[in-house]
Amino acid sequence: MKRAVVVGAGIGGLALAIRLQSAGVETMVLEARDKPGGRAYFWERDGFTFDAGPTVITAPEALRELWQLSGHDMAADVKLKPVTPFYRLSWPDGTRFDYSNDDHQLAAEIARLEPQDVAGYGRFLEYAAGVYEEGYVRLGHVAFQDVMAMVRAAPALAKYGAWRSVYAKVASFIRNEKLRQAFSFHTLLVGGNPMTASAIYALIHQLERQSGVWWAEGGTNRLVAGMVRHFERLGGVLRLGDPVTGIDTLGDLVTGVRTASGRELQVDALACNADVVHGYRDLLKGSRSSQRAAQALVRKRFSPSLFLVHFGVRGTFPDIAHHSVLFGPRYQGLLADIFDHGVLSEDFSLYLHHPSASDPTMAPAGHATFYALVPVPHLGKFPADWREIAPILEERILAEIQRRLIPDLKDRIVTKFSYAPPDFRDDLGAHLGSAFSLEPILTQSAWFRTHNRDDAIHNLFFVGAGTHPGAGIPGVVGSAKATAALMLGDGK
Repeated sequence: MKRAVVVGAGIGGLALAIRLQSAGVETMVLEARDKPGGRAYFWERDGFTFDAGPTVITAPEALRELWQLSGHDMAADVKLKPVTPFYRLSWPDGTRFDYSNDDHQLAAEIARLEPQDVAGYGRFLEYAAGVYEEGYVRLGHVAFQDVMAMVRAAPALAKYGAWRSVYAKVASFIRNEKLRQAFSFHTLLVGGNPMTASAIYALIHQLERQSGVWWAEGGTNRLVAGMVRHFERLGGVLRLGDPVTGIDTLGDLVTGVRTASGRELQVDALACNADVVHGYRDLLKGSRSSQRAAQALVRKRFSPSLFLVHFGVRGTFPDIAHHSVLFGPRYQGLLADIFDHGVLSEDFSLYLHHPSASDPTMAPAGHATFYALVPVPHLGKFPADWREIAPILEERILAEIQRRLIPDLKDRIVTKFSYAPPDFRDDLGAHLGSAFSLEPILTQSAWFRTHNRDDAIHNLFFVGAGTHPGAGIPGVVGSAKATAALMLGDGK
């Protein structure tokens, strides 16, 4: 393989491109939007920098490896700093819980809510460490290309009760309901319902404990910029603002790719970092096997969408953590509304990102940058007119933050805008406006996700949230490692 094209400059696509270019493969990345990053897009407005997300960086060693492949140091391009606490969690009754990997402080936080759960948490941590070793270290960077790979993994999955949900497993160790929420909500960060996502996703807890939670100075967008800088340093080429309109095939091979500008490229191999449904259904229209794959994909369960409010305000807020979760009055019922019933509930839980808590450069002097994120049903479950709903939901979200954190918030706002499910669909080609692609349930994990290499077209590959191991920065970087091994002949 001498030449490869990667469609889409998300973090997974860039990670794969770096691996290919580091191995001597002439690689071009084609990106439809005016900036790289995919879901890690960003905006600059009125002196504020707003990351679109993701904002939680874990497993920095997996990122550093991308530079080490060619003898470089990631620190030359990206500055990471630790965030503590990892998250500040709060509930409507005023209860607050700071979550970190400081054993002494964490034990004190748990004991304050339920002393008997300190021992239970220790047992949960042992469990999470076990699934981390099995699910992330051993299997998180390896492609599942045939059913036998799943069969070989089955004993470990059975050992750790992978058929149970994350919440059920946490509840088997911990009695206090607020603590059960605190140690099970992490699956929402990768588009999973804590009540149905496989218990194997408890590995996220151990991943955070072991590697920490980090912030890229200047925002996640600076991580993306650093990846692009390194890719181009190695000789790679990135083309922005030129959407791919078609992937050409002949028999069981990809032969080329066409773009909106009229560019036609011949390729030895192609990797798709676009939404998996968009890739199969829209870009591979000429392939009958791809159309069958698209028909199978659209019958699967997709993760919910998100509604985000970005806002810049006058003043600084040292008492508001970098990452906060404001739980609402319901947990299980709210999750059922979002994932199962397709209901936009009056109540909600929200994640509040406050990057200027760690990095004042994200806002003008004496100001602060925030975004509030609320999970909402995807467009297949809730096909409403978001032009009408968005202003109402935005108002409710800001009112909740004002009530619980910043009493005069509305008087302080300098600039604001929202991002809704149709934006995920239109800007990112995301099927149903899903923010995380396929929902991470057991029957849609590993071999059951989109394969890193297509089953029928031998030089067609996939990378990103829709492939194994899934969404989130560690997930898409892991998928890049698995896909690169297949493309370079190191994987089976």
